[in-house]
Amino acid sequence: MKNIFKAGILTISDKGWRGERQDRSGEVIRGILSQIDAQIVNYDIVPDEKNLIAEKLIQWADKDGIDVIITTGGTGLSPRDVTPEATLSVVDRVVPGFAEAMRLASLKKTPMAVLSRAVAGTRGGCLIINLPGSPKAVRECLETILPALPHAVETLKGRVSECGTFE
Repeated sequence: MKNIFKAGILTISDKGWRGERQDRSGEVIRGILSQIDAQIVNYDIVPDEKNLIAEKLIQWADKDGIDVIITTGGTGLSPRDVTPEATLSVVDRVVPGFAEAMRLASLKKTPMAVLSRAVAGTRGGCLIINLPGSPKAVRECLETILPALPHAVETLKGRVSECGTFE
């Protein structure tokens, strides 16, 4: 039996929040997470506002008991891109391997991958991972880290005691 974990998808987009753009990236995340039987229990779109992003991350991690929060959007160099700052303001520990792996995989497709400021970290028993905003980049990045997600959740929850034997 697979260990199903609870996931939240948080899209950060001014236009999406105002209803001016369809959230295709959130749809891509939903589809990919279904491949590992993640249960999507929370979904929302918020504007590019650091305090609103941070409040949502705290709510979902602390009160709603989400195991993994995947964000999409707000990781670039635009003045409105504040998702990494919001994430770093709420995490207890940074988990740089996720962002490093995503950038490395993306660099094989475009030199613009160096512009990504995505981060990942933990807040209590919740893993928070930032993804870029475009559906194509979301697919590439999430598929890169997907094999590690279930093990990361199990380890974070204390359900794995021997990581050295993972294959």
